[in-house]
Amino acid sequence: MEKDFTVRIAGADFYARQQGDKPRAVFLHGFGGDLHTWDGVWSELACAVPALRYDLRGFGRSTSHDDAPFDHADDLLAILDATGIGQCDLVGVSMGAGIALNFTLDHPGRVRNLVLISPGLVGWEWSADWQSLWRPIVAAARAGAIDEARRLWWQHPLFASTRSSAGGQALFDSIMRYCGAHWIRDNHRLKLPDVERLCLLGTRTLLLTGGRDLEDFRLIADLVAASARAVRRVDLPGAGHLLHLEDPAGCARQLLAFLRPARAP
Repeated sequence: MEKDFTVRIAGADFYARQQGDKPRAVFLHGFGGDLHTWDGVWSELACAVPALRYDLRGFGRSTSHDDAPFDHADDLLAILDATGIGQCDLVGVSMGAGIALNFTLDHPGRVRNLVLISPGLVGWEWSADWQSLWRPIVAAARAGAIDEARRLWWQHPLFASTRSSAGGQALFDSIMRYCGAHWIRDNHRLKLPDVERLCLLGTRTLLLTGGRDLEDFRLIADLVAASARAVRRVDLPGAGHLLHLEDPAGCARQLLAFLRPARAP
């Protein structure tokens, strides 16, 4: 059974959805997405993992009350405290995985197990190839052409394999729902690069990656796998960036197999 509700913290209202009682896991979506991009995985989990998912600040139906600087990891901490979740299994994809990793490094005692799917990295220095594709999207949004910015994001090479998968429609729908606020003005507080402290990550971690992902994300995954102390990497050669959309059943199986041994009786 699922229920929707709003988590109100200082400066923002967060739209959230809970599956089962006493959530054990928390799911974080990627850039331009919202909590609905987890629909397929959650259907496969079928309440086997009581969990919470929410729209990150400025995405989906979550809203900021002002333009003050914020931190996604601080938001997550406030949401855990507001919902009474002392410790969780934390699952993130892409930008959401970067937030999950950043939060775990800041608050290791709050994360039981960490699942990173095609992770980004806070403070990452993006390649020239990535920036050349990103700049026209931002320019279009700031010129008031949000539909054009959405079109460019949908056509980004990052999503090549997802567009041709069964999850292509879900990706398209999530991008078309995105308001584009972070392209126009991103109020996220600047932070030091997490690459400098990956060696401190001791939390039990599952790293899921696709062999067809872009080079920036492949490099980030390589650094996480090489630097952290307790990482199990599963690399899927035929998959791309958004594994949870391309193969929700397979993604759910990986999650269950990883989380089940550590679950309380």
